[in-house]
Amino acid sequence: MIQDWNEDGKYVMGEVLVQTQVPFENFANLSTWLFFSTIIGWYCVSRIGWKRTTGVHSYRMGLLQLMLLGFTIICFYEVLWNFTILNAEITSHLVLSGTTPDIDALAVEYPDVLRPWNLIFATKVWLAGTIISGHAFYLSTKPRKTLEEMES
Repeated sequence: MIQDWNEDGKYVMGEVLVQTQVPFENFANLSTWLFFSTIIGWYCVSRIGWKRTTGVHSYRMGLLQLMLLGFTIICFYEVLWNFTILNAEITSHLVLSGTTPDIDALAVEYPDVLRPWNLIFATKVWLAGTIISGHAFYLSTKPRKTLEEMES
């Protein structure tokens, strides 16, 4: 990581997380563990903190729902974009060289040329963001009981 930066001034975001496999070789890599832990963490937070959202007024809830819908759409767009680029990279490598590329090493120089993103890491991060923001939007549109109704 530091060596890459010192040698050529580039650091691939998420490359270390994709290349490191835990608890043993050819098992899940750290980006997979990060993906599942964020999903489970979100679920725990949403189950523990639901009572704090019962007093949110209608105009604030409307703004929150609009923000969550925007996050969901943006994250979904990024997931589709990452899958498209990943498939294009794999296909172009197959056509040009006739071999399957190392999928874990594919990176895209977006949004910054000096800090490209590993495509597997980016896809998992944006997919987690899509699931979390979509679930939050779903929870915000679901009819909720008040605290008084829950106690009776």
